[in-house]
Amino acid sequence: MDHSEEEKRAFFNTLHTLRQRWREGTFHEILDDWRWIFHYSKRYKRTILFYTLLGVFSTALAMVASLAGKEVIDIITGYQTARLGIMMAIMLGSAAFSLVFGSLISRITAKLNIDIHNDIQADIFDQIIDVDWKSISAYSSGDLLNRFNNDVGTVSRNAISWLPSIVIAIFNFILTFSVIWHYSKVMSLIAFGSAPVMLLVSKFLIRKQRDYAKKVKETNSAMMGFEVETFYHFDTIKSFGVMKSYGNKLRDWQKKRRAISLDYNLFAIKTNIFLSILGMIVQYAAFGYSLYLLWSHQITYGTMTLFLQQRARLSSAFNSVIGIIPGFLTSSVSAHRIRELIELPREQHLEESRELQHLAKDGLEVCMEGVDFSYVEDKRVITSSFFRASPGEIVALVGPSGEGKTTMIRLILGLIRPDAGTAYLRGVDGTEVQTNADCRSFFSYVPQGNAVLSGTVAENLRMVREDATDEELIEALKTACAWDFVSKMPQGLDSTVGERGRGLSEGQAQRIAIARAVLRDAPIMLLDEATSALDVATERKVLRNIIQQHPTRTCIVTTHRPTVLNLCQRVYRVVETRVTELSEEESSRVAMDF
Repeated sequence: MDHSEEEKRAFFNTLHTLRQRWREGTFHEILDDWRWIFHYSKRYKRTILFYTLLGVFSTALAMVASLAGKEVIDIITGYQTARLGIMMAIMLGSAAFSLVFGSLISRITAKLNIDIHNDIQADIFDQIIDVDWKSISAYSSGDLLNRFNNDVGTVSRNAISWLPSIVIAIFNFILTFSVIWHYSKVMSLIAFGSAPVMLLVSKFLIRKQRDYAKKVKETNSAMMGFEVETFYHFDTIKSFGVMKSYGNKLRDWQKKRRAISLDYNLFAIKTNIFLSILGMIVQYAAFGYSLYLLWSHQITYGTMTLFLQQRARLSSAFNSVIGIIPGFLTSSVSAHRIRELIELPREQHLEESRELQHLAKDGLEVCMEGVDFSYVEDKRVITSSFFRASPGEIVALVGPSGEGKTTMIRLILGLIRPDAGTAYLRGVDGTEVQTNADCRSFFSYVPQGNAVLSGTVAENLRMVREDATDEELIEALKTACAWDFVSKMPQGLDSTVGERGRGLSEGQAQRIAIARAVLRDAPIMLLDEATSALDVATERKVLRNIIQQHPTRTCIVTTHRPTVLNLCQRVYRVVETRVTELSEEESSRVAMDF
């Protein structure tokens, strides 16, 4: 399908949307979105002005070249060679200048697009990272990535080009129309003849195209979801021996996509035929009228060539003008999606957290008093609960899956805040600070599951301390009982591990993750099922090493392993939304139940 015709349909579709927004009273949201975009654009206002002037100048030079070409044809056909040299020079010079300026504009646009894209993306990244965990968790990872990449790309492309494009496109349209009007008013109207017809048929075309496009996108999205899920669970599918079944499912999706795509293709072919016929009618009408004017000696050969050339240029200029508004609305939608993220509530930052900095070396106590918490209103996860873990202790959190252990970890880290009660850190001098984002510098955390990233062993460790020496890395690996196997790897610390620790056993991956937490050397360590893949002897050795390395460290573990409970000074159980401390006898009984 012709790209210009698609732009026309997009233009009329956008006008319909804008009218709807106006009636619904939401048009001001579009203006707010664009004010936000211009917040970034104005940083480059001088360059954008220069870009606009270059575009106008290049357009004018192109018209000069066309007019000079007309004169050259008239000179040749009229055998008036006196002005041939100067007209040829003007025509070629104008064309050359237009080419140079067009290339310069393209270069400036590329640089601005990259700069603004990087500027917006870096700014958005910083703001998303600081968004409240509970708020951001409502968005899927795919949606966040789509907004962070595709929507930022859309905004950055239009942030610099929209206003200059309006000026250049309107100038080009007016200039071209005026030149044709100067020579023939009738010809200018013929050249502009397809616009009224497009207005009449656009509503039907837009509706049908939108329906087909929606079906294609929905099918592609569903098929992509199937593919991502299949490759993510690749090992499981192979283990169950159901590869053939999944191959058949893929072929079923391919059939659905083929049927919908071919229907869309047939519609596109029919639409293209209609629009091509419409364009040919206008083209031949312009050509026929030009021949009539030439035959009746009302115009010269040069003027006829100019008419036909500028008719195409007028159509292109019209497409440029009407193509701006869809970009305007598309950018507004993308900007709104980005703003929706960055306007989410921020994490809590408390300046008094710095008061604990000089107390960290003596250890910090983790406390909760009367804490209530709900992710969803009227669905309590934690109720009236108390918790305490002191320096030099290993404290366990146990309980059935899904009862709230992970929620407790999030409360301790300050990722979420209690609905009632308090969660805080306390120094040896009695200083108390509510858990918040600024308190996380006091924590080393080993999450549940495989937390090893792709890269070298050293890169995995240094993500928490970029300036750590090789000797410090080795010492941390020894504490985590990981140096024995790392030292035997082909490149030692510089050995590469794959995505999600591919190439390592679960136990090896866990020990590297523990070594990373040890290297951070924070006063509080959180181990969320972090020793589940270790044998009993290694598990006990690792936990003892952690405490011996830092005798004042507070160590909190969530576990299902009885061997861990035997090393703990206190055990808390999370069940039926309540966190309760178990007596020594109860702890022993729980260990036996495991």
